[in-house]
Amino acid sequence: NMLTMEPYGACCKVIIVFLCFPAIRTDITCRNEAGEPVDWFVVYKLPKEFGSGLGYMYLDSAVETWQMSQFTVNTSEGAIGLTLNQLYLGQAYMSNSTVYAMYNDGPPDMDYLKGYGHTKGVLLFDHAQGFWLSHSVPHFPYFPERGYQYPSSGKLNGQTALCMTYKYRQFPIIARQLVYLIPRVYNCSVPSSFLDDFADLAQLCEGSKFPLPSSSKNIESLLSAKGEEFVHFAKSERFVDDIYTGWVAQELGTDLLVETWQRQNRELPSNCSLENHAMNVQKVCLPGPTLFESRHDHSKWCVSTGLEDQWACVGDLNRERAQVNRAGGLLCTRNPFVYKAFRQVVSSYKDC
Repeated sequence: NMLTMEPYGACCKVIIVFLCFPAIRTDITCRNEAGEPVDWFVVYKLPKEFGSGLGYMYLDSAVETWQMSQFTVNTSEGAIGLTLNQLYLGQAYMSNSTVYAMYNDGPPDMDYLKGYGHTKGVLLFDHAQGFWLSHSVPHFPYFPERGYQYPSSGKLNGQTALCMTYKYRQFPIIARQLVYLIPRVYNCSVPSSFLDDFADLAQLCEGSKFPLPSSSKNIESLLSAKGEEFVHFAKSERFVDDIYTGWVAQELGTDLLVETWQRQNRELPSNCSLENHAMNVQKVCLPGPTLFESRHDHSKWCVSTGLEDQWACVGDLNRERAQVNRAGGLLCTRNPFVYKAFRQVVSSYKDC
């Protein structure tokens, strides 16, 4: 009896194994510092005057306040590297079940070209969900075949990155917003099963510059995978005005403190000519304390001056004359942790 029962018993064991360990589906998502799924995160890389130029502060919905990362931004162990490795590892960029797009007005290993928006980011998603990483780093990220690397040119100044996880239905909206931004897409894939929803993205992927939308700017509300609202402002080159003063401050109905790269004789002065003002941040003080001037910070972000409004935005454009007629965007949120994190690091600003 023992001999006749053994095959049956082994069969049972195999069945139990399959029942207990079904095929695991890994969702594409922003990843935190431990490699775990997270709804959103913000990274603030420190300027080189504070060490190697590779250290960074980290913030997400669980951390709630700036934390100095134990990792450096040039390794794939931190949040940005772990997030992008979903594209790099296992040749996911060659998959027919995912869409990805890398865009940067200053792509890696390529010359700058005129006519593109001043915007940088990465999209990666499948038919379920994915992430949008918006950042300020020129020449980043590298082509998928080369794996995760961080450019040496990105060490000198401060930089920011915002990652958001979205369900599939949000990505056609994001793709339409990208049309306004005129992004320089330098590496991408839109498999045939996605073409019905992403014809515009496929055209951008091919390097096509198709006619700009009839309007010069557009606002869309985006909901993250966990229901966090982000408001995206996208302006084309035909909206010839400072995005902060001429649009975002007025639309949000709040005075803004704006931190962008302030190069001498190029910056726009603080502007109080309209109902809502845009004032230049002069110095940033991150925890540490880490105090630096805006001329050492390539980040682009702004916050409401008044605590009652609680708007915080991270985006593409500097407050400088040359970028008034450049395409670019801003992602804004009223998340109290994001607002508090950015508002508290404003050390000084230039009033009108």
